[in-house]
Formats: sequence, structure tokens, C-alpha cells
Amino acid sequence: MELLCWCTLLLSYVQFLSAHNDFFTSIGQMTDLLYTEKDLVTSLKDYIKAEENKLEQVKRWADKLDSLTSTAMQDPEGFLGHPVNAFKLMKRLNTEWSDLESLVLSDTTDGFISNLTIQRQHFPSDEDQTGAAKALLRLQDTYRLDANTISTGDLPGVTHKSQMTVEDCYELGKIAYSEADYYHTELWMAQALKQLDQGEESTLDAVTVLDYLSYAIYQQGEIQRALDYTKRLLELDPEHQRAKGNLKYFEFQLEKQKKAEEEEAEKQKERGKRETSEKKKKPKKPSFSLIPERKKYEMLCRGEGNKLTPRRQSRLFCRYYDNNHSPALVLAPVKQQDEWDRPYIVRYLDIISEDEMKRVKQLAKPRLRRATVHDPLTGKLTTAQYRVSKSAWLTGDDDPMIDVINQRIEDVTGLEMDTAEELQVANYGVGGQYEPHFDFGRKDEPDAFKELGTGNRIATWLFYMSDVPAGGATVFPDVGAAVWPQKGTAVFWYNLFASGEGDYSTRHAACPVLVGNKWVSNKWIHERGQEWRRPCSLNETD
Repeated sequence: MELLCWCTLLLSYVQFLSAHNDFFTSIGQMTDLLYTEKDLVTSLKDYIKAEENKLEQVKRWADKLDSLTSTAMQDPEGFLGHPVNAFKLMKRLNTEWSDLESLVLSDTTDGFISNLTIQRQHFPSDEDQTGAAKALLRLQDTYRLDANTISTGDLPGVTHKSQMTVEDCYELGKIAYSEADYYHTELWMAQALKQLDQGEESTLDAVTVLDYLSYAIYQQGEIQRALDYTKRLLELDPEHQRAKGNLKYFEFQLEKQKKAEEEEAEKQKERGKRETSEKKKKPKKPSFSLIPERKKYEMLCRGEGNKLTPRRQSRLFCRYYDNNHSPALVLAPVKQQDEWDRPYIVRYLDIISEDEMKRVKQLAKPRLRRATVHDPLTGKLTTAQYRVSKSAWLTGDDDPMIDVINQRIEDVTGLEMDTAEELQVANYGVGGQYEPHFDFGRKDEPDAFKELGTGNRIATWLFYMSDVPAGGATVFPDVGAAVWPQKGTAVFWYNLFASGEGDYSTRHAACPVLVGNKWVSNKWIHERGQEWRRPCSLNETD
């Protein structure tokens, strides 16, 4: 009877999980995996009670997982807001639970095996595990974190500190290696080796790690270092055939390289063109406007980059705003705060209540699907690696509260909402981001919003429905602006000038979430219906 109830409970989870995939792209939906994993641990402990004398190894595993999930369940979204926790959840459910199944497969009639086999059909996939791993690498690059900082869990704003094992570091290195990303392969294999050298117990041996490490270093052109690690490998395993071959090859390449350098030095000497270090000029630091967009984007995400001059800063104010005595705001004006001058970006404080945010998330969560982008070649919506999040669309038919929120946006902006797009709710995943893009359709995309029949996107309204302890800023790389998430606020800007021309300075991006769980909702407001609310101008840049 107990087994029957347990199976019924599991089947209800199966029906829910089967509707979702790409778990790593939404922290909100990943919390459901914690509930699933917690139930699996409970089932596993029941199994251990029956088979305790022959499954002591499995019992130690269950105790470790029980402690971990108990901590996680106190604050599921906060726990998964730490990217290492999210990566390790993907790894456990995709790889380690499978290994455990093999260990106890000798007794397939047991309830735990049956339950686990059923559940595994709906566990995260290799794509999820790889996606979470790539997110960690992306965070490492964007926020200039060394492997040891991530491995020890010493990230800013962390409340659920989690450390990575040798196996975790090795797994990240292997995923980078499979992508021919030898830079990150080296970083994470070196970290795995460091933790082994420090005495961490592991099923992995140094020989395996050194094999990957030396090859990754060689691929980056550092033959001497590759040779040094190969020699260390051979000290541990003198009969390692690949290492023996590599040793000879690296020595040959070093000798060849040395001769080439000597010949080049001789040629330079003959021509009299050798320069002393004193004559070399120190390169000038490029101005922010000349830095490539990718670098500007990452600098702004780290809180670096262009800043407003004191004169421009002095022109930014905060105020109570009633939109020219709008009837809805005369008695209850909203708090408006200038964030940037060109383009003009404002923030509204306390513009959405806690209950409203809770309800919007509640409505959106079961509908979240992988966020898409417009493919300029096909004109169709498609997923992209540069947008890692899940989104859902809400209307007044879903809940009258959505109409109330839409009306508030209309009252504050003075713009018509009947022609605007539905309220989009987005939840970012592990290292969730949206790289630089425009919200409006450019001249080379004349059919971008043709199917809507409401013209171009004239303005963007963006609610922040969670605080983000680290990362997750909205940045404008062309002008050096950065707007940081603040729960209960919204930012607003115009994408088009009053003439209808696109404002290219509004190109913006959502920085990777380093720590935390980022929820936003946005309203894209269109041109049609605004004719009397925002009159057209003959000046192209007005």
C-alpha cells in the first residue's frame, strides 16, 4: 500500500516535469527539481533501511544528499541562485543518480529502483548539464573570477555557500575540452589538480587530470609548460603510452622553436632593427567609445566603464510625478528617479506591490518556455545561446490584476496600452543573460512586427520583480549606462525618437546573473495609438 501511494505521488511529478525542458534556463522552474530530488532521497533512505547491511556506500551518499536538500529547501530559489549549486544539481541528476542506479540494479523489484527509473525519464539532460557548465564559464569570464574563487564558493552576496569537488572541476574542464575551449580546459584541470595536491579525496587520479592539462596547454602554444606537466605525468605512470609519445614530440617542437627564434634574432641583428625596451612606447589606454562592444558590455556588468560627468550627474533628479496632473496620479503621485540623460532612462520606485509580483510569478511559472529571439534571416522566432532565460506572456484574461498593472503603466507613461504587446514575464537561468540587442525594428528589418499591425516598438517598460545579490544589471554599452535590479521598481525609456526614427543609443543587454534569481516583466509599447499622446516631430532626433 505504501509503495502504491509513493508511485502515485511520483506519477504526479512526472506529469508536471514532462511539460518542461531546458531546466538550466530558468531558476524558477529548477526549484521543482529540488522537490523531486528531495523525494528521491526520502525513497533512497527507505530502501537503505531494508538493505542497510549490504548498501553502506549508498547510505553515505543518501545522508550527504539529505543534508544538502534540507538546506536547499529552506530557500530553493536562493539556493539555486548560486551558480555552483545549480551546476551541481544538473550534474547530480544527469550523471550521479544514473551511477547510483547501476550500483543497486541487482534488485530491480525494490521500490526505489522502480521509482528512480520512472523519474529518470524526466530528469535534466546532457544539454542541461552542459548548459549549466557553460554558464559557469561565462560567469568566470564576464566577472573575471578565478577557478579557485568559484570552486570554493566565495562569490559576492552568497547565502548558500557550496564548494566544488575535484570531480566537479574535472567535469567543467572536460566540457570545455569537448568544445575545443583549451583556455577553460586548462583553468579547470589545473584547479582539479590543485585540489588533489591539497589532499582532497577523489575517485579521480592525477594522471587523468595531467593528461588533459598538458594537452590543453600545448594547444595554446606553451610547449615548455606542456612538457613540464608531461614529465610529471610520467613520474606517476612511467608506462603511459600517450605521454611517452608527447614527451618526444614536445621536445622536438621546443628544439625547432628555439632554432627559429635564434635565426630571427640573427636577422634582426643584421638589419639593425632590434629595439631596446626603453625605446618602446607604452600603449595608450583606449577611450571607452573605441572599446569593442563585447568588452564594454562586460566592463559595465562588472560596474566599470563610462561614468556621467559631474555636470551631467547634477542634472539628474528624483521627484514625485503625476504625469501632467493625470487623474489617476494627482492624489497618489509616483516616485520617479532619473537614471541616465542620453538616452533618457527613468526609474519608478515602489511601482508594483509584493502581492502583485507574487501573483505574476505564480501565473507565469507553469507557462515558462525557453525565451526566443527574432532571426533576421528567416524572420521567425528561435532560441539562441545569447539569451538564456524562460518567459511567459500574461493578459487580463489570465487574471484581472494584469489589467490593473497595464492601466498603471498607461497612467504613468501616458501611452496607449491597447496596441502594446502582452506583459512578458522572464526568469533567468544559471548565468542567465541577454546579450546586446535593440528592442525596436531597424530599417533593415521592415517586417519585424508586421504581423502585429501596430507599428514599431516605441518604448520599453521593465519591472524588476526580484533583487539580485550579484550581477544581472541592464546595461547600455553604446553610452556606458548601467541600471541595477531593485525589487518593486521599473525602468522606462523610448526606443524611437518623436520623428519615428530609431534611437540606436538604446541598444542594451541583460548581464549574466552571478548570484541570485532574477525575475523581470516587461511591456513593449507600440507606435499605433500614440498619435495624439506623443505627437510626431519633423526633427529626426527629437
